[in-house]
Amino acid sequence: NDYVYVNCFDQTVRDPPAAARAVSDRNTGIGADGLILIHPTTRAAVRMDKYNAEGSRAQMCGNGIRCVAKFAYEHGLARETTIPIETDDGIKIAQCALDGDRVTKVSIDMGQPRFAPEDLPVLLSGDEVNDAPIDINDRPFKMTCVSMGNPHAVIFVEALSDISLAADGAAMEQNPLFPERVNTHFVEVHARDRVTMLTWERGSGRTLACGTGAAAVCVAGARTGRTDRRITASVEGGKLELHWADDNHMHLAGPAVEVFHGTWLGPS
Repeated sequence: NDYVYVNCFDQTVRDPPAAARAVSDRNTGIGADGLILIHPTTRAAVRMDKYNAEGSRAQMCGNGIRCVAKFAYEHGLARETTIPIETDDGIKIAQCALDGDRVTKVSIDMGQPRFAPEDLPVLLSGDEVNDAPIDINDRPFKMTCVSMGNPHAVIFVEALSDISLAADGAAMEQNPLFPERVNTHFVEVHARDRVTMLTWERGSGRTLACGTGAAAVCVAGARTGRTDRRITASVEGGKLELHWADDNHMHLAGPAVEVFHGTWLGPS
């Protein structure tokens, strides 16, 4: 993913939803999957507030929080390589790997997945939703639903080439089964430890990666017997390492790179 970050230790964003829409526009703005604000907090080293490209707020963002950890360490907001970060889904712990004084890789303890339909929410009965039938644009699929602090629908397919992400992802996002919309991931399994996924995020559309989504894919694969609990997920933006540990905590690891910094002259 690519996000725009603002250091709110010394700056103020007056209207975060409007700012998110402005900076995220890939034609008239900077271009991003969303806006992430890094705030001071008394509960952790820093706080992350994440806004999607169309201005809606997200409870959690796995790839976004990894870059928060990199920013916090490299900009002196946190002094240790183990960094607690407050989110709308509670405090997450980041572990930073260094090359000199630069953070090259970040692993996040994403916490425990949740399965109850009301935790997403999804308007289905039962204790959890595994391989539930669903029609998308008049074609039958099976979906597994997982909350990683935000809602995910995971759909395993024989071949990703059969998916029209713009049409199928948008249809899922607006499906009335999901009153707060949903992030959707179409997944092709290559081996028990290796998958490829395409992502449609609520509020952002097609994205090149999704950390919480990759975590949900790992959980869904293990839950339905398709994969092991430790996998590599290939996304359009690269590769992510996932491990659903025996203590029920999900761990996400991958690179984090700062590609530019500058001054935004538009609305804030």
